[in-house]
Amino acid sequence: MKYKRLVGQFWRYFLGAGVGYIFDFTTLIVLTEVFSVNYLLAAAIAFTVGLIIVFIISKRFVFGDSKIKSKSLEFGLFAIIGVGGLGILTLLMWLLTDIGGVNYIISKILATIVVYTWNFFVRRAFYHDQE
Repeated sequence: MKYKRLVGQFWRYFLGAGVGYIFDFTTLIVLTEVFSVNYLLAAAIAFTVGLIIVFIISKRFVFGDSKIKSKSLEFGLFAIIGVGGLGILTLLMWLLTDIGGVNYIISKILATIVVYTWNFFVRRAFYHDQE
């Protein structure tokens, strides 16, 4: 039963993260291409949009109630873990692309898989019941 719950959470998180990624990527493109916002600033704004979307989806459909009762503290921890994931993503993409010569799109896909898995298990461990 414990394993089934974990697998269910994992797949719901995967779908929620996918929705967040769509918002993230779309925001980046719109801000950069339509509104001529600097791509680094646009990336930071887009990351924030995606983070909020994933937080809402995770809270409602993936993990349920948090062990942390303060909503601001819960979101703060969620954001810190997300920023950590962003750091891992950036490092992996740089290593794969600049050092390893892998195409940046492939690097993004591979790094996203690693970061998605890391984010899920760290978020689950920090503030959700492990039943």
